[in-house]
Amino acid sequence: MFKKLKDIKDKYQCDVIMDGSNYDDLSDFRPGNKAEKEYKILTALKDSLFTKKDIREYSKQLGLKTYNYPAIACLASRIPYDEKITKKKIKMINDGENFLSKYGFKNIRLRTSNKTARIEVDKKDIIKIIKNSDEIIKKLKLLGYLYITVDLQGFRSGSMNETLK
Repeated sequence: MFKKLKDIKDKYQCDVIMDGSNYDDLSDFRPGNKAEKEYKILTALKDSLFTKKDIREYSKQLGLKTYNYPAIACLASRIPYDEKITKKKIKMINDGENFLSKYGFKNIRLRTSNKTARIEVDKKDIIKIIKNSDEIIKKLKLLGYLYITVDLQGFRSGSMNETLK
C-alpha cells in the first residue's frame, strides 16, 4: 500500500505521505510499522502521543459523526502473517464482512486462512451467527471459502497476534 502511495506522491510531486496510526498502535504488533519507516511515512498522531481515546474525544468535540464508529483494522490483518496477501483474499474478506454486517453486529471480523473463514463477533452475538448459519454458509461458500467456523472466544482485536506468542 505504501509503495502505491509513494508512486502517487511522486507522480503528483507531493511532499509527504501521512497515515492515521496512533500511539496505541505501538502496543501491538504491526507489520506496517516497518513499512512506515521504509517509505518515510509521517505519523503525526503517533508522534504526538494521541491515543484512540484522544482521537475519539477530539472528534466528538469537533462534532464529527465518526467519533464513535467502531475501529476497523486493515483487511490484511485478517490474514495470518505467514500467508501471502492477495487481492482475491482481500476481496473475499471484504465481501464476507460486508455480508455479515447486515446482521447488525457491533464488532465483526472475518479471519481467513487458506480456504477457512473464522468468524469473530462479540460473544453475545454468536447465537445470531448460529441462527443464520444456513444463509451465512451459503454466502461464504459462494465467495470461495470451503470451511466456515465461529470463534468461540468471540471478537478480540489483534487475535492474529496470538500466533506470535
